[in-house]
Amino acid sequence: MSIDLTEERIRQIIDEEMKEYAVRKRTPVAPSTHEDDHHDDHHGSAWGPHDWEHGAPHNSWAPIIMSFGITIFLFSFASTFIMNDDLNNTIFNGSYLPMVLVGFAVIISGLMIWWRQDLSFDGHYEPKSAGAPFQNIDIRKVGMWVFLMSEMMVFSSLFTTYIRYRLGTESCQTILDNHATYSNGLPFSPGDACWVPASYFIAGSHSESWTLVLFPDTLVPGAINTFALIISSFTVVLALKTAKRTDLDPLERSRKVRNYLGTTLALATLFLLLKMIEWFIGFNIGPFHAPSLLSDGYTIHNELYTFAGAGHGGEHIDVNLRLSASTFYVATGTHGAHVFGGMIGLSYMTYKAHKGGYSPNNAVSIEYFGIYWHFVDLVWVLVFPAFYLY
Repeated sequence: MSIDLTEERIRQIIDEEMKEYAVRKRTPVAPSTHEDDHHDDHHGSAWGPHDWEHGAPHNSWAPIIMSFGITIFLFSFASTFIMNDDLNNTIFNGSYLPMVLVGFAVIISGLMIWWRQDLSFDGHYEPKSAGAPFQNIDIRKVGMWVFLMSEMMVFSSLFTTYIRYRLGTESCQTILDNHATYSNGLPFSPGDACWVPASYFIAGSHSESWTLVLFPDTLVPGAINTFALIISSFTVVLALKTAKRTDLDPLERSRKVRNYLGTTLALATLFLLLKMIEWFIGFNIGPFHAPSLLSDGYTIHNELYTFAGAGHGGEHIDVNLRLSASTFYVATGTHGAHVFGGMIGLSYMTYKAHKGGYSPNNAVSIEYFGIYWHFVDLVWVLVFPAFYLY
């Protein structure tokens, strides 16, 4: 075959291809009906519900709406309660209360959109991470662990602050033992700051009623809370285990998952309820008598608390509680806020389980929540002895 024939053949091939291309260009292309087509039309409304067979709802407005609502809520809430000029009391500024409610309403709206889109999730679509070091791991699991790493930074900051102040501030009991004198020999002046741990009010000699002999009545809420959170971790595991079972009838499986998640929600509610009782209300039930921390004077505004300590009869010193009380309430309050966030998630998950929304195909959603809930429990296991017992 000569070179001229070869070149001629090449020109023929090019001409044929150009003609076919022109025909294809003039012919309209019918819309694809392939079941795996990920065209944007399949993502549905940005407000939910969602068809998960065609991927995740990339056009969801839920994250943006919730972020916007949280911003409004936090800034407005911070402006609703402000310190007075002497920095010894709180002033209620009601003009920001409507914005607090607006922020809360925006958050709820974002949650409703998110839940509408998630309610139809049956495990059909579970994206995997493609990049190192999380390759082939579920993206939701990676996201949860990254979120918990940020949470570790929050609570690590709180604990290191507590340790710094606890070790760097002289104990009021030591000063009282030295007859109103610092360990360096300087005299203690009324209103000076020293460290009065929360355990003095909750589990120390200040507690007057010891109905159970082993520990004072003021420690009862904290002890019950500890057991409640530990049991709640167990019920989450039971919910996950039940959701993965294939030998159960779907209705029975959904009922059991709902009951386990509902029990977890009830235990979390008990935790926050007892926390509010401990802080603000106190309780007198039968022989049990436990005044609240508020009525005992353990507040962030108390600059002149009469500290009697232990073993000194009528001797006392007047101390500033703002440092030790602020450390206690910020740490335990932050943990309580995380419990409340978990309760919001549990409320939705219990409803979804009631509707039969969990099966072996999407039970992993309960696992991801369980990771967060176990973290909250672990933090309390550290908070309880540090603030309540020591």
